[in-house]
Amino acid sequence: MTEDKAIDNKDVTYKNLKPDFILDAVESVGFHCSGSLLALNSYENRVYQIGIEESMPIIAKFYRPNRWSTETILEEHHFAEALLSHEIPVVAPLKNDKNRTLHNFKDFNFALFPRWGGHALELDSLEQLERIGRFLGRMHAVGSCSPFKYRARLTVQMFGYDALQLLSTTNFIPDYIKDDFLKFAAKVLNKIEEIFQSVSTVKYIRLHGDIHAGNILWDEVGPHILDFDDCMMGPAIQDLWMLLSGSKAEMDLQIDHILRGYRQFHDFNINELCLIESLRTLRQLNYAAWLARRWEDPTFPLNFPWFGTPIYWEELLRNLHEQNDLLNY
Repeated sequence: MTEDKAIDNKDVTYKNLKPDFILDAVESVGFHCSGSLLALNSYENRVYQIGIEESMPIIAKFYRPNRWSTETILEEHHFAEALLSHEIPVVAPLKNDKNRTLHNFKDFNFALFPRWGGHALELDSLEQLERIGRFLGRMHAVGSCSPFKYRARLTVQMFGYDALQLLSTTNFIPDYIKDDFLKFAAKVLNKIEEIFQSVSTVKYIRLHGDIHAGNILWDEVGPHILDFDDCMMGPAIQDLWMLLSGSKAEMDLQIDHILRGYRQFHDFNINELCLIESLRTLRQLNYAAWLARRWEDPTFPLNFPWFGTPIYWEELLRNLHEQNDLLNY
């Protein structure tokens, strides 16, 4: 199957995404737009609900310029399509009459998706958690059949040390706390690296990578999994731990119900449970680095005004101390 090629053009920015441009891009694929356009909540990419004449609206996702290669985007699409072919309820990209899912319009890469309604997963519902565990088990059964070739691999280096290196070169961390922050974060990452190395039996498989309540829509039929933008190679626990919340006793009960459903379709290495707090810590550091990396995008200062304030970094340092205690528990 052939696909449109991504264009690496440093001059392409979101400033070019005007309403007429967006509608013209969608119509270039063969849809007849009604003129209705609604911007949806998305920071990394730009996502819009587009009205279609005499049909249901669709979702248009414009990929951030110069972020993903064509190959990485296509692996995202192919993974979602493979899951859908196994009747796993995911929202996969639509194909045009040439069997393509990735499109390009005046240097912008974009994909179209069916609109899916529903509400977020109820994390306090053990029945829903067990049910989503079954779907995640099925998803990982497919994900374990072959590896990604181009997508990211979840490592302490990429999501920890690289994130910390980026933060060290910016001016976001206040001077009075910067040295302590960087030294302590490095200490925590060394501990995380030891924990990863101690779990020698971890198997890396294709994952969604960002499974949280907001990426699961629940309707009268059940769950549908959205947004495979961060799909990656990693340990299975990465797709489970963000569904846990509350006290340790509450999280133990939640993971028990998730695994009760999960194990009906795929084996789970119980040793991976000790990676949960390591993964939580890596996410906190990687999130801060993501904000720093994207700060030149006007959307970020507008929506994350607290980033770079002293109170943010003081709180993040406190969180790292708390995480360090949990890593040593």
